[in-house]
Amino acid sequence: MKELFLIAVGAAFVNNVILSQFLGLCPFLGVSKTVKTSAGMGGSVIFVITISSFITSLIYKGILVTFHVEYLQTLVFILVIAALVQFVELVLKKTMKHLYKALGVYLPLITTNCAVLGAALTNVSKEYGVVKSVVNGIGISIGFTIAIVMLAGIREKIKYNDIPPSFQGSPIVLITAGLMAMAFFGFSGLI
Repeated sequence: MKELFLIAVGAAFVNNVILSQFLGLCPFLGVSKTVKTSAGMGGSVIFVITISSFITSLIYKGILVTFHVEYLQTLVFILVIAALVQFVELVLKKTMKHLYKALGVYLPLITTNCAVLGAALTNVSKEYGVVKSVVNGIGISIGFTIAIVMLAGIREKIKYNDIPPSFQGSPIVLITAGLMAMAFFGFSGLI
């Protein structure tokens, strides 16, 4: 149990997928304008990464390794992720139309979000079993959600500040993200 806790905390804070590994920056910068849409994106990513970690781990151990076709892992993982994102997109379109419209083009981009694929490939490279893969996926996705919601909260406050014209827009967002990454670097000695 202690090992699973350390995997989850390590994935969420120490090796944060956005702020340490710089994966998934497209939705991080694009969707983080409001906390509400960021939380929706985070929830979608939590679902997709957790389920894809489970399914890709089963497929990798049960099929790819068994038939010695491990070289197909990236292709298979992308197909699994694409199917899950289509499922999430359909559910959001039917149940939460406002969130579906707010996420816009970034929702289908979860399919090509390198954070999701990075989670599956990390599970394989660290040789995690199914349970450890799911825990790592949960940790990665919670870390993603924490980072994107934090940036959204900061961006909501920044728009009321007096910012020099040359720093308005993307420059101040990138500076803020850099400062957040430096702050998360403090977690590196935690585990």
